[in-house]
Amino acid sequence: MRQRRIPIFLLCVFLSLLAFAGDEIKKRQAELQSIRDQLQEFEQKIKEQQKNERSTLELLDTYDRKMTLVRKLIAKLHAQEKELQDSIEVTRKDLGKLETQLSFLKQHFAQYVASVYKAGRIHDLELLLSSRSINQFYIRTEYLRRFSDQRRKDAEKIQGKRTEVESVQTQLQDQLGEERRLIAEKGAEEDRLAALVTERKDILFQIRKDKKNVQREIDRKSKAARQLENIISDLIEKDRLRKEHEAAQVRGGKLPQPTPITGAFESKKGKLRWPVAEGAIVARFGNHQHPTLKTITQNNGIDIAVKTGSQVSAVAEGEVAIITWYPSYGNILIINHYNGYRTVYTHLSEIKVIEGQKLKEGDIIGASGEALEGPRLHFELWKDREKFNPELWLSKQ
Repeated sequence: MRQRRIPIFLLCVFLSLLAFAGDEIKKRQAELQSIRDQLQEFEQKIKEQQKNERSTLELLDTYDRKMTLVRKLIAKLHAQEKELQDSIEVTRKDLGKLETQLSFLKQHFAQYVASVYKAGRIHDLELLLSSRSINQFYIRTEYLRRFSDQRRKDAEKIQGKRTEVESVQTQLQDQLGEERRLIAEKGAEEDRLAALVTERKDILFQIRKDKKNVQREIDRKSKAARQLENIISDLIEKDRLRKEHEAAQVRGGKLPQPTPITGAFESKKGKLRWPVAEGAIVARFGNHQHPTLKTITQNNGIDIAVKTGSQVSAVAEGEVAIITWYPSYGNILIINHYNGYRTVYTHLSEIKVIEGQKLKEGDIIGASGEALEGPRLHFELWKDREKFNPELWLSKQ
């Protein structure tokens, strides 16, 4: 009974793996379709905004969000292409093994056929007639029967192996076709991104010439700063509620006493790694007066001038608390470094992590983008609701 159950068990495992793979493919396709649907919405929005026949900050926002989605789509297509290439390599190796096995079976069987052809059935008859006893006769008869059965099984095995080879060859061709499709789609999206970059530069040039847009951007940035403060407050409250819940779980014996995290971030003051490998601070922490408009604004962090697309990394160990978007700040990412410390990164052209992801110091979290003032990364450092000057924490360059 046990021997009969094993194939059924293996079949169930195989079917489960196929179902899981199918679910993963459907999930990936759904993610891609969701991005394409959002892109279509932004394309429609751009058309409506362009009817005004002038460049606006809102149009720039739409371009930025569309470019973020295109980059996300390209990244997903690139990841799928890499996975597919790995699968193709495995399939090619499997095909090579199957073809070697088939070749061996064919060669072995051909040698048998050749020997039978040379000796013919007379050899079998002579073998039986030369038996010295009835018992030996029966033994030789059974031997020849089993020998014949084995050769029949060999022939069936060859046919089965040939079917396997053909099946894997078909699978490989399907995979290669999918790879070509992905490469073509990725290339088309990269061309679209290049066109968007050029269009955005033209819009940015027009916006920068209009003082009204500059003043509006200052107002929008002040509003975004207040919204960011609200986000920090919400994170603090969520953190408080989480700690209260965990404490209750510990008191109830459902959770062990947690090991306190102390001094990890505080010890880095003056030695904190930079979020970008190179760049210069162009807007410092504190109050600023605009050179032409003379308006006073407060910078809650620092602005680092850096080449667009530069890698941005986590300055210390932590966890991605939130990823969001606001006008004038663009893509925003906040990392929780425990004990109330948080770092904020804005003007990101690309984000390569997800909310809740654990990070080590130096892990890449995204790429830098461009503000109205030019290519840069905005960086902030908080302890609960208190804003710190990042320059006092970052290591000397």
